[in-house]
This record gives sequence, structure tokens and C-alpha cells, in this order.
Amino acid sequence: MNPAQSDQPAAAIAARGAPRPPVLTFEKAVLVHAGALLVFAAWAFDGNVDWARRIISWWGCAGALLTFAAAFRGGGGRLLRWLWPLMAFNLLVLAGSLNPSFSMRQFGGEPLLVNTGGTSRWPSAADPAAARRALWLFDAVFLAGFNLMLHVRRRRVLRWLLIIASVNALALSIFGTVQKLCGAGLFFGLRQSPNRFFFATFIYHNHWGAFAVLSAAACAGLIFHYASQGGSRDFWHSPAFAGTVGVLFIAMTAPLSESRSGTLLIALLAALMLAQVLWHYRRNRRTPAGAIAKWSLGVLAAAAVLVFAVYQLDEQGLQRRTALTLRQLAEIRAEGGLGSRAALYRDTWRMARDKPWFGWGFDSYATVFQLYNTQKSVDRLPVFYAQAHSDWLQSLAETGLVGIALTGLLGALPLLTLRRRHLRDPLVLYPLFGCALILLYAGIEFPFECPAVAAAFWMNFFAAVRQARLSTAAGESP
Repeated sequence: MNPAQSDQPAAAIAARGAPRPPVLTFEKAVLVHAGALLVFAAWAFDGNVDWARRIISWWGCAGALLTFAAAFRGGGGRLLRWLWPLMAFNLLVLAGSLNPSFSMRQFGGEPLLVNTGGTSRWPSAADPAAARRALWLFDAVFLAGFNLMLHVRRRRVLRWLLIIASVNALALSIFGTVQKLCGAGLFFGLRQSPNRFFFATFIYHNHWGAFAVLSAAACAGLIFHYASQGGSRDFWHSPAFAGTVGVLFIAMTAPLSESRSGTLLIALLAALMLAQVLWHYRRNRRTPAGAIAKWSLGVLAAAAVLVFAVYQLDEQGLQRRTALTLRQLAEIRAEGGLGSRAALYRDTWRMARDKPWFGWGFDSYATVFQLYNTQKSVDRLPVFYAQAHSDWLQSLAETGLVGIALTGLLGALPLLTLRRRHLRDPLVLYPLFGCALILLYAGIEFPFECPAVAAAFWMNFFAAVRQARLSTAAGESP
């Protein structure tokens, strides 16, 4: 018998041999809907082009129908109470679209948006049509993840979704690595990237870095889950080994894409994985100290080989990013601050302070920030910013304290149902840890502006919460 198997309760082993209940129709529908949205967004230029955003939004209508159907199904309907912050957020944005704060004027034959104020005490929108489009996309992506809570009754359905996410990320990693080594443009030159730093199908390499973190976190959860299940001759002949190879390849693309933030976040995820393995071995008294030392040295050797391989694959790119990092650190030390980024945050904060409760309107930043931007280029022309490079700060400026509180409650309400014991399950711990890393990252960048990252975030999040609820529910099937 496999040693890992012998440590498990006899009831658990017997349960694995029992016939499994079939996957229900609504479970299949939710899996197909969420998986298709995630795969499409990732391959369609990370969802950051207009036509891809429209398709994702329309695909979200099917998700809304699945949400509506939960009201008539046993069990799922009571979870609809968690949607009240989403409904309130929708009302906030839609009310703002009825109170435009900018209007279109003609100057010299050119259409320009002019600040006319609107009714200042009420929610408003700089561009009502843009606010409604952004809200439609937001709802589509969120509900694709939330429907996992409403309809999934089998934990294996959640594992299938995480497997889809991991395999998709691995395919993108291979595609992007080959594309990078060939020195080709997007889709091997079929499309010109608006950003010189791109990877795979992602227009912005830092968005790929965030997507890779979430995908690697999902894969890490699967690795530890299958490693603890037994049923295989040993680790090398188990799904856990295949997952380890996959997560290493996904992790390698973070530095290969020249995403410094993605590389740091992947390193934090790897540190958690290493800490958990060492904790497991230390807990198991049958494991001699020498074996733990050998295993640790093996991990360090594998990490060294991985770093060397990445360096060999893109030596010039890594040297370029290292030089840029050193130069930026020198500028920070010389100026005693964050330079242009500090000015950007300061100006965005002034924008947020002028409308603290309801903000300037969803998706209004690029329009309104022109009134607050104090930065000038070397030729004295204005510097244009479409994002605040901080999702938290931009959300505060666009939707105010009320809006940011409502979006925060979308995640806080489900989390309040979890307990510390749930984090012992790797399919809960790792997806949630990946989400936590992206939330931290959103303080200094804008990962949630990327539909593919937002979709991966909400699917990881609700897959983890649903896994926790199912694992403690009496009589649930695996």
C-alpha cells in the first residue's frame, strides 16, 4: 500500500471506491461558462481590446441567467443574499449615469468633453455610456465566478475548473516563451502590440505577471491536494508531479516576461509552497532530519537551475530590466520620493477628495484626471494617464467611499463564513493566497483593469470559498 494512503482514515479510502454521484446539468453549465470566459479572455489579447470586451460582456448575459436560475433551486437561492453589495453598486453606477458631469461641446469642429459639474451631491458620471459598458463587463466577470457558489455541488467540478485554468496558463506560457525566443510580435507578428513590453497574448507584461501568479496559485493547490490523496505508486507517478512541472514552467515566465512585480509575487508563492512542504516533513516524525536536509538541498538546486535557465533564455532582457531597476532606485534615493509615481498618486488623491462619497463615476478616470494632472513632459506638453497605477486609489476616485466599500463587501461577505481550519485544505489556501497577492499588488498597479486577470481572480476566489463550504458540509460528494 502507498504510505500516503495508509495515513488516511478507512472511511475516506472506502469513499473513494464508492460510485460517485453524477455531475448535475447546472454544474456543467457553470463549468463551461466560467472556463470558456477565462480561456477566451486570456487568448483574446487578455480581454483588453474593445471587441473582446464586448464579447465577454455579452457572454455574461448567460452568467446572469444562471444566477437568476439559482433563485428557484434548493440551497443556492439563500446565497443570493451575498449579492446585495453588487446590486447596490449597480444602482450607484446607473444613478451616476443619469447625472453626467461632463458634456460634449464643439470647439473648432472638434468634439470635446467639458466639465459642467452635474448635480454635485449625487452620484455622477463623466461619460455615462462608458460607465454602463464598464459596469456590464464588471458584472459579467464577477457573476462567472459567483455562480460557482450557487450551483456547484461536487468538489471535483471545482478541481476541473482549476485544472482548466492551469492547463490554459501552461499553454500560454509555452506560446509566449516560443514567441519571445523568436523575437516576434503579438501572435508571432500578426498584430502590433501597443506596448513594447508584452508576453504571450497579453498586451502588458505586468498583467501577464498577475495572471501567472493566480494560475500558479491554482496549480499549487492542485499539487498539494493530489500529493495528499495517495492512490498512486509514488509522487513521480501522480498528478502532483505533472502539476509541479507545470507550475515551474508558469513561474519561469514571470521573469522571462520581464515583469519585476510578477517575479516577486511568484517568489512569495514559492516561499509558501516550500514552507508548507518543510512543515509537513517536520510534522512527520518518521522523516529523518537527513532526508529533510537532502530534500531542501534538492529544492534549492532546482531553483538555481531554473534561474540559470531563465537567464540563458533572455540574458539581454534581464540585464536591461536590472539596469532599469538600479537606475530607478538611484533616482528615488536622489529625489527622496517616488518621482512621477508620487505625483500621480498625489494628483489622484486630490481628485478623490473633491468627491469623496460617490466619486466622479465608474470608468471616468482618464477623462477627469486631466483636470488634476500637474505633470508636464520635457517639451512642456501634458502627460496623459488612462489609469492611476493603483486600482485601490482609482476606485476611490471613481466610485468614492461608498463604491469602494461595496466592492470590498463582495469579497468580505463570503470570507466571513470561513474558519481557520479551512485553510488546511490546499484548494482553499493557495487560490486565496494568490488572490491576496493580487490585492496587495493592486495598491501599486492596475491588474483589475485586465479582464483576464479579473476573471482569474474571481474564479480562484469563489472556487476556494465553495471548496471550503463543501468540504465541511455533511454528506457532500467529492
